[in-house]
Amino acid sequence: MKEYTAQLSNRGGWWRLYVVLMDVPVSQWPEHDFGPTPVVPTVAERSRVLAALGFVFTDGAEWEWTEDSETPDDDTSQVRLLATARARSLNGDTP
Repeated sequence: MKEYTAQLSNRGGWWRLYVVLMDVPVSQWPEHDFGPTPVVPTVAERSRVLAALGFVFTDGAEWEWTEDSETPDDDTSQVRLLATARARSLNGDTP
């Protein structure tokens, strides 16, 4: 069963969840915007959105958080948060 990377990102207070599909243009990746919110979407909210996009978390999948800067090599740059988790298609096929 093929696995994919689900990612949750924040930019300017907007949270977005999307699934990375390697041989597909980024504009066609399944995605959902949570809209502007000061809090991180809960794991349950992310799970519901992932299912609505046609995916589920793989067994034992956990979110891993990374911090990046808006401008590389500038420690005064705004921080961007990115979380990743492993997922698979709901029907087991390529989406």
